[in-house]
Amino acid sequence: MTTPTTTIPVGGASPYDVLVGRDILNLIGESLDRSVAKILIVHPSTLGARAAALRESLLDRYEVVLAEIPDAEAGKRIEVAAFCWQVMGQSDFTRSDVVIGFGGGATTDVAGFVAATWLRGVTLIQVPTTLLGMVDASIGGKTGINTAEGKNLVGSFYAPSLVVADLDTLHGLSQMEILAGFGEVVKCGFIAEPEILDVIEAGVDTATDSTSAEFRRVVELSIGIKARVVSEDFTDRGVREFLNYGHTLGHAVEYAERFQWRHGAAVAIGMVYAAELARLTGRLQDSVVDRHRSILTSLQLPTDYPLGRWNTLLAAMQRDKKARGSMLRFIVLDDIAKPTVLTGPDQSLLFAAYQEVGV
Repeated sequence: MTTPTTTIPVGGASPYDVLVGRDILNLIGESLDRSVAKILIVHPSTLGARAAALRESLLDRYEVVLAEIPDAEAGKRIEVAAFCWQVMGQSDFTRSDVVIGFGGGATTDVAGFVAATWLRGVTLIQVPTTLLGMVDASIGGKTGINTAEGKNLVGSFYAPSLVVADLDTLHGLSQMEILAGFGEVVKCGFIAEPEILDVIEAGVDTATDSTSAEFRRVVELSIGIKARVVSEDFTDRGVREFLNYGHTLGHAVEYAERFQWRHGAAVAIGMVYAAELARLTGRLQDSVVDRHRSILTSLQLPTDYPLGRWNTLLAAMQRDKKARGSMLRFIVLDDIAKPTVLTGPDQSLLFAAYQEVGV
């Protein structure tokens, strides 16, 4: 039996919908304006066959061009964006044409950046094919690429016209990839929606089974949180910062590991670090810190990181986009679903929290 499609609206100056369901890629073509003539599908090499099938489904009405890019963070480079611009230029893309980001969070990030910058902006549709992409990267209009100095330092805010989260595209992903995506799901639970944590604790195997109702529930709850927050704060000047819980240290870990770690795994360590930081400042009870560790451990996500790398991590955090001048800022919790900003903590406190996650 076909399950109904869930529509989650994203408001703001450029509203759009996130569609969640199964076997719903056909909705892409149905959503396009009649003025569209050409479509660029940006996809990683690992999704070549699926991208070709998506192209075939659209060929009866549109000219569809494929742009294959490196997988994961290797695709988020200026050279990759330039390749996509070259493909669009050689194919005479105009402002009425469309870019589709088809892949994980890194792919949707770079596809969004390409769409935002080609002719100063063309229509963008995001089709995330990983859990991380569905609950986080494809929603909210953050687009960007990495540089040698850090992650996501170059980019723009550019809203898609539609996000299609087809849960069937998750079939074939390794369980490790699914679990890594749960780093962002758990984050949503701690900052805003405790039901997510309850569902995971009630049965981690069921919650992480992409075919289960529980899995769909936590995905839709996570998307709903992201949609509400970005509707209120599109350009990351207020409450949207709360979505960065665990990301300040998490991004630093990714940088230290030369982007070879999965994002969700790095964020897991970052959340435990933020929880320890909140505990050391007297904000957070020990039981909530312990709950971080127990939930993340049940998901086989890391909760510690090697000691001896503090200088590298600190330097990377000082380039974090939430920093203001030389002052570091961290998202921490006063309690579950009560996030706040900790501004300018003493470096001795930061190092003490690092020792709590160090091994």
